[in-house]
Amino acid sequence: MRSLHQPNRRRLLGQLGTVVLSLGATDLAFGAAIVAVRVWPAADYSRVTIESDQPLQAHQQLVEDPPRLVIDIDQLELSPALRELVGKIKPDDPYIAGVRVGQYQPRVVRLVFDLKQAVAPQQFTLAPVAAYQHRLVLDLYPTQARDPLLDLIREREKASSQAAAQVNDALGDLIGRIQKPAAPASGPLLPGNKPGTVATIPEIGASAPPQGTPAPPPPITADAQRGIDRLVVVAIDPGHGGEDPGAVGPTGLREKDVVLQVALKLRDRLNSVPGMRAMLTREADFFVPLHERVRKARRVQADLFVSIHADAFITPAARGASVFALSEHGASSAAAKWMASKENAADGVGGINTAAAVKDTQVVRALLDMSTAAQIRDSLRIGKEVLGLIGQVGKLHKGRVEQAGFAVLKAPDIPSILVETAFISNPEEESRLRDEAYQHKLVEALFTGIRRYFARNPPLARQRSL
Repeated sequence: MRSLHQPNRRRLLGQLGTVVLSLGATDLAFGAAIVAVRVWPAADYSRVTIESDQPLQAHQQLVEDPPRLVIDIDQLELSPALRELVGKIKPDDPYIAGVRVGQYQPRVVRLVFDLKQAVAPQQFTLAPVAAYQHRLVLDLYPTQARDPLLDLIREREKASSQAAAQVNDALGDLIGRIQKPAAPASGPLLPGNKPGTVATIPEIGASAPPQGTPAPPPPITADAQRGIDRLVVVAIDPGHGGEDPGAVGPTGLREKDVVLQVALKLRDRLNSVPGMRAMLTREADFFVPLHERVRKARRVQADLFVSIHADAFITPAARGASVFALSEHGASSAAAKWMASKENAADGVGGINTAAAVKDTQVVRALLDMSTAAQIRDSLRIGKEVLGLIGQVGKLHKGRVEQAGFAVLKAPDIPSILVETAFISNPEEESRLRDEAYQHKLVEALFTGIRRYFARNPPLARQRSL
């Protein structure tokens, strides 16, 4: 009987061998294939993204003394793409000191993140969307969230200190011109330093603090608090960021980059005005969920919210700047509706932890219901002021302020506008957006429009409490 089955076995083994030889290296590899690894460090939080061709399952564990975060990824083998994560940790990352990657078990890859401070990690997965395949996302948040109002106050104190220092420096220069230079002091040198060198400052975590370390800011006085309450605060929102590049121009200019450049310039311009202070929803290349952008503006009780974008269209012929306000009764045009729908999809591309954002999503929906006619009326006023000045810098896509249901414009108590600076998909306008001189003209138009609006509609003093 065995002899009768032998030819069939040989035939079957031959067929299996043919199938194996026809498979490529990727097909023979076990588990998912890692497509890319990315790290987005920021003061608000640091994000690590592992993109793969199949969904990944992982487990996390926090370890103390020293603080570490251990991530075990199941059904995966170590690959060169995953090893690249080690070199992507930057020295200025506020939360991650370094990472080690290894094959912990035959089918488990272990990532060990050495931490600079205690964190509250959030881990979640994202289904394929836009240009991305499956993503495993790890967000490292501080155990105590940053307070944007406290940051704003510290910025103001820092600006005052710098102004005072500049006065002192000017006075010192004047004295130096009429007096002979004093002989160098003959006191002892700091350990490890030679004459004429700058004292070495110990790294963070050293046992002894460096000499000259500034003391923490003193408690805010009643007079200072009144000054803070009288500040005119403008929340500037650079669109997209991090995993979400926004629109991309013909030569590769990314919306998230150019709008951040414009926002930083506008912040500096507004901060140069006594009694005004600008707050950015993001100061670097990281993603901020739409509801969080609104929350930050409301936390500092902003007097105005300006979201900055650079749109794209399916044809490169589209061109011109636009200004939008919120609408209570639907979009003012089909184009406005399409644009709002596209911008509101940013959370899906940028990646949010849906489980953690359920409560925040409910809050955003409640905010839409609370949006008042007064807020929209004020938004249209500032929008008209800004649109007229932008029209003097470049072409306008529409000659009036349009309205649609943009998620970032839904703060019920803050006049809010969204500015599409240009169509980045248009080769000519992409080139202008890249140009520093054009960016300066654009910032001046936004700045002047904001100043004129507040000159005609001075805001009431706010009770801004920490």
